[in-house]
Amino acid sequence: MCADPSTLSDALWFLCYLTTGKHLGFYASFGTVLLLLLVTAPAALLLGFGGAMLARSRVAPLSWIGKAYILLVRGIPDIVFFLFFVIALDQGFEYLRHRLLCPDWDQPVRQGNDFVVCDIAKLPLSSSPQWMHEVYGFFLAVLTFAIVFGAFAGNVLFGAMRAVPRGQMETAEAYGMTHRQAFWRVLVPQMWVYALPGLSNLWMVLIKASPLLFLLGVEDIVYWARDLGGSKTPQFTDFPHGDWRMWYFLFLLVFYLAFTRVSEIVLDRLMRRFTHGQAVAGGEAQRKAAMAGPA
Repeated sequence: MCADPSTLSDALWFLCYLTTGKHLGFYASFGTVLLLLLVTAPAALLLGFGGAMLARSRVAPLSWIGKAYILLVRGIPDIVFFLFFVIALDQGFEYLRHRLLCPDWDQPVRQGNDFVVCDIAKLPLSSSPQWMHEVYGFFLAVLTFAIVFGAFAGNVLFGAMRAVPRGQMETAEAYGMTHRQAFWRVLVPQMWVYALPGLSNLWMVLIKASPLLFLLGVEDIVYWARDLGGSKTPQFTDFPHGDWRMWYFLFLLVFYLAFTRVSEIVLDRLMRRFTHGQAVAGGEAQRKAAMAGPA
């Protein structure tokens, strides 16, 4: 049916146009973005929690490491970090493999502006299938996102840990708990109430930063929207059209607005759940609402 688009009616033309191979890649790229968010969020939270624990450590060198991680990564613009760190990380992996797999290599790795390692040290190998190249690029993107947003999460969690009243920790230790037991049983369960507002904002920023995948070479929704929306002429495609990028990016705008709205609803419910019965602003608002209800 789609063999000769010039003979189709408008409705059938759009049906054929929207089901081409490239459009299927465009639709699949939404899954790539969602997968990035689902993997990066817990990874960043884990790194942030580790950074916050190091920052509040009683051992000075560990505290310096945690605070330096939070301060340095937060202080570098995201786009600079993404453009520089991914290249450095990739070359770092290849250099380590080069040293292990090619000990007899007698040429310098740095040759002018080129970074040259032996063939078996490259990641992925040049003979690897295309899907391995895509998975490796996605892995680098997730790791970079996790490190960047882990620093922001660490700052939020560090502040939330300090917001828990010190008296509660002292009371727990007075009842015979060790410092570690008081940390995990008293401080950690309560800190989420203070951390959730900041983590909610961080989640929204992470959603908005997902188009940076385009800068990392991953074929995300921005890549496909720009490619599909650009002007197409009969010399290059059976479905010629003008510059439709505005419509593709408008669709992305609606997608991101809908996604952030759903996120706000979910996060608001989590906040009400965590603050229920807690002596914080959210819990106090719930207590007053409950008292005003019967009246």
